[in-house]
Amino acid sequence: MTQTRQWLLNGHPRGRGIAEDDFKLVETQLCAPGEGEVLLKTLYLGFDPAQKGWMENIADYVAPMNIGDVMRGSGICEVVESHYPKLSKGDLVFGSTGWSEHVVIGGKELTKIETDISPTAVLSVLGTTGLTAYCGLFKVGKPVAGDTVLVSGAAGATGSIVGQLAKIAGCRTVGIAGGPEKCKWLVEEAGYDAAIDYKAGNVKAQIKEHCPGGVDVIFDNVGGTILNDMLGCIATGARVVICGGISRYETGNLPAGPENYFNLVFRRASMAGFIVLDWAAEFPALRKRLEGFVKDGRLKYQEDIQEGFENAPDTLQRLFTGKNRGKQMLKL
Repeated sequence: MTQTRQWLLNGHPRGRGIAEDDFKLVETQLCAPGEGEVLLKTLYLGFDPAQKGWMENIADYVAPMNIGDVMRGSGICEVVESHYPKLSKGDLVFGSTGWSEHVVIGGKELTKIETDISPTAVLSVLGTTGLTAYCGLFKVGKPVAGDTVLVSGAAGATGSIVGQLAKIAGCRTVGIAGGPEKCKWLVEEAGYDAAIDYKAGNVKAQIKEHCPGGVDVIFDNVGGTILNDMLGCIATGARVVICGGISRYETGNLPAGPENYFNLVFRRASMAGFIVLDWAAEFPALRKRLEGFVKDGRLKYQEDIQEGFENAPDTLQRLFTGKNRGKQMLKL
C-alpha cells in the first residue's frame, strides 16, 4: 500500500468562477500495481482552461466528473514500480494522471518522455498546448504564405505558439493580449508583427489599424466581444478557428451567438471549432516537428511553474485571472 494525497472534485462551478471549496484534499492509500500497471510519483501537474469545463460537465468529449472523483488533469511522473514491460523504474512518463501525488495506472495510458529539451516541454510546447496550436492553425485555419493571422489570447500558452507557427508558415501575425507588458513580449520575444492591447479599448479600431487588408485567419481563444470585433474585420475567404472561450469560463454560461457572424456570408468565410484529440494518431510526428522548431530557435515558449501540491486549486485559478505567463504548471 502507498500512502498519498489527492485533490477530489467537491463542486460543479456552473454559472460562476471556481471556488476553494470546489476541491477537497484527502489522504488515501493506493493498492500495489497489478499486471500491466505502474506506480508513479507525480513530479509536475499541467493546467488548462478546459479543466473548468470538465468540472462543470459541459464538455461532452470527455467522461463526466462526479463529486468525489480525483480532479482530472495531466502530469509528468516518475515510475516507482512497474508491471508493464515497456516501462522501467526511474522512467519519466506523462499522461492524464489526475491531481494525485502518487498514481496507479495502466502503462498503456502513458507516454514515455523522450526529448532532448526540458522534460516539462511535454506539458507545454510538445504537449496539448503545442499540439492544439498546430492542429487548430494548420488543420482548420489552413494559412498560406502572405496571410494575415489574428490571434486572441495571444500571450497565453497556446496563443503564443500559434503566432510563431504562423510566422514559420510565412504569414503576418497580429496578437491580442491584455496589458503593455504582454504585448511587448509578443512582439519582442514571440516574434509577432504587431500586438493589440485590449485593455486600451476600441479593439476593432486597433484591428483595422494593424490589419488594413482584413484578417485571413482568426484563431480565437477568447470569444465574447473580442470575437465580435475580429469577425467585423475579416477578409474575403477568411477562416475562423474557434479554439477556446475564456471569456465565458468565469460565468459558466455559453456565449451568445457572435453579433457579426453574418459577415461570414458577406466575406464568403468559414468558422469552425475543433477538438485536438481528433488528430491523436499524428501526435508523435507532430511532437517531433515542434521539437525541431524549438531546437532551431524558431519556436519559443514560456512556462509558469508554481510549487507545492497544496497549491493546485490556486494554480488552476491563475488561468482565469491573467496571472500566468505561458503554460501553467505546478511542481510537486
